[in-house]
Amino acid sequence: MNYTPEQALRKLISGNQTYLNSRSNPGDISPAIRLETATQGQHPYAVVLTCSDSRVPPEHIFSAGIGELFVVRTAGNVVGDFELGTIEYGTEHLGAPVVLVMGHSQCGAVAAALSGHADGHIQCIVNEIQCGICGVCDENTAIYRNALHSKRIVMESSIIQRLVCSGNLAVICAIYDIRTGKVELLDC
Repeated sequence: MNYTPEQALRKLISGNQTYLNSRSNPGDISPAIRLETATQGQHPYAVVLTCSDSRVPPEHIFSAGIGELFVVRTAGNVVGDFELGTIEYGTEHLGAPVVLVMGHSQCGAVAAALSGHADGHIQCIVNEIQCGICGVCDENTAIYRNALHSKRIVMESSIIQRLVCSGNLAVICAIYDIRTGKVELLDC
């Protein structure tokens, strides 16, 4: 099925509602869907950019099965060239009508940015998050600002801009609460 941005967003919201009351993922992971997507290709209804945190599994959070979500995960849901290229591919080539940029509560990468220091390449992630949080000290505000910063970077893509202007794509921000399982949309 081809989704409009509005239909895809409603599917994400509905999937999260299902997740809130489920004990397992009702998404289709059957041999039939594996065969279908192997032979017919993938047609995800959303690209989800989120954190690599193991407590943030997008397919479960949105009750999705094989072929439904095109997921990009990095610590702190930061966006660089590779992530942006992946998002462009998911929207332009695979036709996903929604990009959901999703931060989450108790994010370790944001906490590291608030503390100001990390070792090794983690410092690159911390530096990027610090650019987005603009010196705030409150963790929840920092998580919110970091998600919005990642969305701004996604929106700098000429491919994404073209798809949004044509009405074929919506780019939405959200925060996932790891305790409750609820996804709160920030800017619909």
